[in-house]
Amino acid sequence: MQIIQRSSSTGIATDTTGSATALDAAGLKNAGVGKDPASPQEPGAPAPLRRGLSNWDQPLQGDISGAQQAIDFLEQSAAQLRSLKTDLSAKLAARQLRDGQVEQQVRQFGETWRARREATGGKLDARLNFSKSEPASQRFSVRGMNLANLRNGARETLAVSVGGGTQGLRSVHLSPGLTDGEIVSRFDQALAPAGVRVSMGQDGELTFATDEANWPGVRDSFAVQGSGIRFPTGQLNRLKAEAEAPALAPENWGTGDIETMRETLQQVMQALSRVEAALAKVRQELNDAQLRAETSMPKMEVAGVEDIADKFATIAKVPGYQSLQALTSALVGINRDRVVSLLMLR
Repeated sequence: MQIIQRSSSTGIATDTTGSATALDAAGLKNAGVGKDPASPQEPGAPAPLRRGLSNWDQPLQGDISGAQQAIDFLEQSAAQLRSLKTDLSAKLAARQLRDGQVEQQVRQFGETWRARREATGGKLDARLNFSKSEPASQRFSVRGMNLANLRNGARETLAVSVGGGTQGLRSVHLSPGLTDGEIVSRFDQALAPAGVRVSMGQDGELTFATDEANWPGVRDSFAVQGSGIRFPTGQLNRLKAEAEAPALAPENWGTGDIETMRETLQQVMQALSRVEAALAKVRQELNDAQLRAETSMPKMEVAGVEDIADKFATIAKVPGYQSLQALTSALVGINRDRVVSLLMLR
């Protein structure tokens, strides 16, 4: 009985003498498999076969996968909204009241919308903004955190708690003469290690943002302690954190009477317009990612591949351990993600 060993670099099985059992050594040598790419080539020898998928940019695969998930969700949402729009329009034209159909459609879309983060892998936020590199974030404001309040007053050090625990406790030093940009920058630098970023809002308030997964913890624990100038001294004082309004709010859609159905139809039409606009943007992101994939994927030399394919086909036709060994060796490293990524490039 022979003990078969498998080369970790090529996935081709060999016996204890080092000869190839699935494909003969001559075929492998001609294909350049198993040779050191830095070693000199024999005169007249074809170029070595280089691996392509294993060196493909992993973040790029993530961009493609995330965009596809977002597209699937947006297409499903758009289809449900179109159906709801059609049925609402028909019922309003006939002045029909509730029969349970549109109510069921509203509930169905509400369930779809609530599953947004899970369905899109955290890449599509509540404002329908697609994030290809970072998880979707939740933007929010905090009552009392506005520049008019923060820029005035004597020197003060604020202790800000986000997320709870001592790791979420940060200090922000304020003093007279700071510009609005400097105030925003100090908050941003202080809270960034706790997973919260700060920017300047349109109405002079601080706009905060954190990963959607972190939002419940941040929302329920945001607190500030001052020295009695801008914020009270003593213990940390909880401040109300208010999430930015989502792009869609199906929980507010009603169908109880004709007027309510008419208002809901207007909201559904606006929602459909926003979903279709977001869908167009994400499709463009997917196209851009696919173009980058095509240009970044290493060129694969084909010298000797036909010879290997012929030998593989010959072995696979003969039932027995050798054909099984050849098949399993060829499939090493192949998984669903790689196959799907390749198919999307077609």
